[in-house]
Amino acid sequence: MSTPESPTAYDELSQIRQETDRCMKCGNCMAVCPVYATEKVEAGVTRAKIAVAEAVLSGDLALDDPKVYRMLFDCLVCKSCAANCPTRVNFGRIMLALRAALVRKNGLPWLKKAIFSTLRHPRLFDVGMKAGAVFNGLAFRGVKAKAAIAPRSPFAWAGGTIGFDGERLFPELAVKPLRDRVPEVISVPDAKFKVAFFTGDSLNYFYPDAGADVIEVLTANGVEVHIPKGQSCCGIPVLVHGDVETARALARNNLDVFEKCGAEYIITGCGSCGGAWQHDFKEVLADDPVYGPKAAYWAERTYDISTFLTEVVHFRKPTGRVEASVTYHDSCHLKKSMGVFREPREILGSIPGITFKEMAKPDACCGSGGSYVLTHYETASSIGKRKVEDINRTGAEIVSTGCPACMMQLLDNVNRFGTGQQTRHYISLLAEAYRNEKAAS
Repeated sequence: MSTPESPTAYDELSQIRQETDRCMKCGNCMAVCPVYATEKVEAGVTRAKIAVAEAVLSGDLALDDPKVYRMLFDCLVCKSCAANCPTRVNFGRIMLALRAALVRKNGLPWLKKAIFSTLRHPRLFDVGMKAGAVFNGLAFRGVKAKAAIAPRSPFAWAGGTIGFDGERLFPELAVKPLRDRVPEVISVPDAKFKVAFFTGDSLNYFYPDAGADVIEVLTANGVEVHIPKGQSCCGIPVLVHGDVETARALARNNLDVFEKCGAEYIITGCGSCGGAWQHDFKEVLADDPVYGPKAAYWAERTYDISTFLTEVVHFRKPTGRVEASVTYHDSCHLKKSMGVFREPREILGSIPGITFKEMAKPDACCGSGGSYVLTHYETASSIGKRKVEDINRTGAEIVSTGCPACMMQLLDNVNRFGTGQQTRHYISLLAEAYRNEKAAS
């Protein structure tokens, strides 16, 4: 695909100068940066990274200097700094533009290039994920009590220094992903709305039951659901590594696929995926004369499932009970990108039997950051430990969230530092209440 006619910040680094110029170096970002709270060094905080960006723009620092490179990727892009910034500096745009410039200069490392290239071919990626599900028993052992898997020896021994020890928990890859379990269209009598469900990769491959709960809740509220099988990754995993062209290719594919299904709205069950549809597609395709307008159109029609239920369809309150004490973790992208905070709490509060217990700092990052937890496990684990300590203090039996990546991070860290809490998507609790209602009738 050709480069947009007028360069965006992802094509020309000088475009970020308007963002860097707004930074007052006040240090408000220091109070909320999860990396700084753990590493306690100035290089970890946003204002230091902006100073480096300014030095790169002025030519005083080389973008691929090893120290600059390490600092660029020692960031979760959690958007906490932007939410706490008095001048509203969009640091996420600065960071992703710097990484994109680095890729333009030096290309992707061969392993990233190989992995990311498969995402451009959804069928090939799907085959690879299914093969991984079939053969993951070679490297992982099942932990039935936790509904998870953990590395086997000798992989656990070899990977111990990066957190792949025998205690590391992961959700198990589904042998039959969500999109293989359901038809492309699920009709209901007298449908109030027609929506398309963007499953993303996590709900499709790792948490298909939670994805099925999204569908069940929508149909229980009179909504016809389309689940296009041609959809691909939202592109956030590649965008945060600077691979803008792959991110654009994935955005274009998704726009084409979803435009064909005739839905009125797009529904997501993941803050990163929803943020991609609401914001990132528009940004990376801003000057594309064909896909830019399409991205803008669907950005206004994309909802997190919680917002759609509470503000559009006005969901039916369940009568079925779920006897549990529950706390809620605000995923970074769901709250700070999509602006979703009140809605999941309203849904949890509507379920008979649930005792809601708010934790301290519910919107503090859990330390996942997508692949950050793989590349910076020690820091990510320390951030996760702080989160679990807040969860422990609530005494809740279940920690719920609206982000599958956060669910993965919480699964591992609750296992290490928690008191046996379950980790569940909040929508699964509503689906359970509907099922219990039906069972009692």
